[in-house]
Amino acid sequence: MTFVRIGGVPHHVVVEGGGPVCVLSAGLAMSWFDWDPVVPLLTPYRTVVRFDRPGHGLSGPAAVPPSAAGEAHRIAGLLDALGLGGPPATVVGHSVAGFHAEAFARLHPARTAGLVLVDASIEEDARAPAAPAVRTAVAHGLGSALTALGAPAAIGPALRRALVRLSRAGGGDPAPAELVRRCYGTSRVLQGALLENTHYRAVAAELLALRARFPLPRGVPVTVLAAAADGRGRRSTARWLERQRALARDLGDARFEAVERSGHLVMLDRPDAVARAVLKTG
Repeated sequence: MTFVRIGGVPHHVVVEGGGPVCVLSAGLAMSWFDWDPVVPLLTPYRTVVRFDRPGHGLSGPAAVPPSAAGEAHRIAGLLDALGLGGPPATVVGHSVAGFHAEAFARLHPARTAGLVLVDASIEEDARAPAAPAVRTAVAHGLGSALTALGAPAAIGPALRRALVRLSRAGGGDPAPAELVRRCYGTSRVLQGALLENTHYRAVAAELLALRARFPLPRGVPVTVLAAAADGRGRRSTARWLERQRALARDLGDARFEAVERSGHLVMLDRPDAVARAVLKTG
């Protein structure tokens, strides 16, 4: 466990294992420890890098709102700061971090060994909302108001637990209670989640623009994993799985897998499927 400073923000990073590098980036309001079930399946074969984006986990608060290009460059800067900027890396993005991982592959093609999207967010027709500065101010204001009411400490950890349970096909939240309190009982993580959520559609729209200008690197393996069950153990809607299949086609006939017995948090329900996808990138 270490901290590296990127863009003036201290980023919490965990590096384990050996061999080719893979970077794991979790979804909105998730933390580095949400990859815990996947890591031991990868470390015998890969150098595994987990990090918390600003306002997530143990990283410092965000200095600027997120953007697709900014998050792609964050991953590149992280690898450089760790001395891992040489050989190409496999980048794994879950949920909204799928936007960031794909942007990395498009903007840093020579540094990309593979791309794995884990029940990634999809916005086929996203348009950037107006007045981004106003939206940022509203997010900060709401976060400050909730903090003044004591909401992070009072309900943050319990809300985290509930959302994890709802996002799995079965089982509760395996994260240690101490870490959940340490992260989700803070105004920092509340603000980080609000800021990312506020700018979600803007990031999605930016990624659509990047797709039109920057092709994915030729010959780099891409895998799209889609949760085949919703968060209550029922099968995902046919519409969601078809959208994930369409994403795979749009990414150059990427490999597609509907992951059975898994809700949105595939890394918790089916860590074997995530590890297998990473290891197939070479």
